[in-house]
Amino acid sequence: MARKKKHEKEPNHERWLVSYADFITLLFAVFVTLYAMSQTDKKKVEEVMASMASSFGFAASPASKPSVIEMGAMNIIPSLNKSASIPRRGKSRGGEQDFKATKASIEAYLLKNGAQTKVDVSITQRGLVVSLKEAGFFDSGSANIKHSSLSLLNDVLGSLANYSNRIRVEGHTDNVPISSPAFPSNWELSTARATNVLQYLMKQEFEPVQMSAAGYGQYHPVADNSTEEGRGKNRRMDIVLLSEQSERGEP
Repeated sequence: MARKKKHEKEPNHERWLVSYADFITLLFAVFVTLYAMSQTDKKKVEEVMASMASSFGFAASPASKPSVIEMGAMNIIPSLNKSASIPRRGKSRGGEQDFKATKASIEAYLLKNGAQTKVDVSITQRGLVVSLKEAGFFDSGSANIKHSSLSLLNDVLGSLANYSNRIRVEGHTDNVPISSPAFPSNWELSTARATNVLQYLMKQEFEPVQMSAAGYGQYHPVADNSTEEGRGKNRRMDIVLLSEQSERGEP
């Protein structure tokens, strides 16, 4: 009896469609990804980059595009030599967000350099307030800035040099009376310190028209004068970067 021949499968000539479908799927996924990436809000990205550059002491010209800054290649606040002037840059008006970024930058710098007990930074309705403690910047009863503190002062001032806002330099003391040929009372001491700091700012290329100075003696305390700790907090020099609202009250 003759054996039946096995039925041979016909070759599948459409298997290429499977690979083609996989390729189309992958290509579609690539285009979807590229489309999603293209929808980034460029304006917001540029605003964030400009804000960071401004707070770290870099200013971009209006015609230039934001560039990538390598964080490892720079300090939070540029370190300056004691005798060096703060370089003149294009200035912009600082607002609340700028104040917050600058405050964070200064505090990070102070922590890194172990100087957080010498400088306080706060934001009030008046603006950004940088308080220099007497112990870090002045000898008791003296209005001369300590030479050893100039490097720290330069670095702190460098974070303010990028703004066109007005600056108020305010001297404060505790309520312990002083009487010397140079300073008959705390009024004269606080005023002399404020004036000396203002003159130092002018040497660092801050605009004179941008600044003013005042001495308040012991009459604007921030702490209780009945304790040594409180008196130490009251002996301070406030450098106030004024907000737009506060500037309206300035002459």
